[in-house]
Amino acid sequence: LILICYSPNGVEAPPRWTCLLCALGLFIYQSLDSIDGKQARRTNTSSPLGELFDHGCDSISTVFVALSACISCQLGHYPNWLFFQCFCAIALFYCAHWQTYVSGTMRFGRIDVTEAQFSIIAIHLVSAALGPEIWLTKIPIVGLSWNYTILVFITFGYTLNIINFLKMFTQGGSGKNGSSVAGTSVLSPSIPLTLVVLPALMIAQKSPQNLFTEHASVYIMAFGMVAAKVTNKLVIAHMTKAEMEYLDWSLLGPSLLFLNQYFNCIVPEIWLLWFTLIWGTQDLLRYCAQVCLEICQHLRIDLFRIPYTPKGATPHPATASVSSQSNFGSSADKNGGSAHRKSKSKPH
Repeated sequence: LILICYSPNGVEAPPRWTCLLCALGLFIYQSLDSIDGKQARRTNTSSPLGELFDHGCDSISTVFVALSACISCQLGHYPNWLFFQCFCAIALFYCAHWQTYVSGTMRFGRIDVTEAQFSIIAIHLVSAALGPEIWLTKIPIVGLSWNYTILVFITFGYTLNIINFLKMFTQGGSGKNGSSVAGTSVLSPSIPLTLVVLPALMIAQKSPQNLFTEHASVYIMAFGMVAAKVTNKLVIAHMTKAEMEYLDWSLLGPSLLFLNQYFNCIVPEIWLLWFTLIWGTQDLLRYCAQVCLEICQHLRIDLFRIPYTPKGATPHPATASVSSQSNFGSSADKNGGSAHRKSKSKPH
């Protein structure tokens, strides 16, 4: 957010210390994201709530991590590339959980999220050491700027992930007759994703007020919150093995932007964009809070509290047998229980 304040469109060069803060923050986030599963098992507090918290936080951080990387390497000078990179990151995160919803297994490729995070940390460190302007300098002989080189490598990584994701359709789902874990079509999760990405693309391209170009960060955050809500609903659908709902109240903002363009922008687009961001954020927070409280009530556990068990005493029944009480899935992931990061294809 500090980086966005200094360079809201990715065109202005932000201070070097903001890039350093992003690198440090991402490293801390990545480390904590990897060890919280160990903490849950050590304290005997593994539960499906951990899975929801893990992926729920990741769905939000994906938006900011991608946006910060684009700002750090001055990608705002190429708005179309900025749009492509940020929305590809959001869509691929959704696709990872789409694949989990279909197969019941979260798989990781050879080049995946960890490698991407280290690459983004390196981008921030280069910007902090040499200044963000370094990415606009031309490469000798080749004649292209350095940020174009970054685009090539990131696009290559996206391509590998897309190929890995498409293999899911050839293998089929884990449900009956190759369906998803909920017994639905393997293509059904494509509808919510399309309802987010397609309006975002159409609104950005057809805006008479150049909404995306003039307010890139607000635009990406607004649609990113909507995508995070949809992703959280997909995670819940996988945990409960239930059919996913296609329509959602978070889509109200994009719908109003689309209708406003259809009627020749009766309302200033920037007003509706801020409404989309505020509405999407509060809707996401309200939904997550409600779901977390429902899970806590069902599992008889406390939110944000690790029960203290004296040495030699019997563990609290709510934490000792939380897996058997739950109908939210066979087991949680690395942050809720099983360390799926140890295996490339360990079922939840």
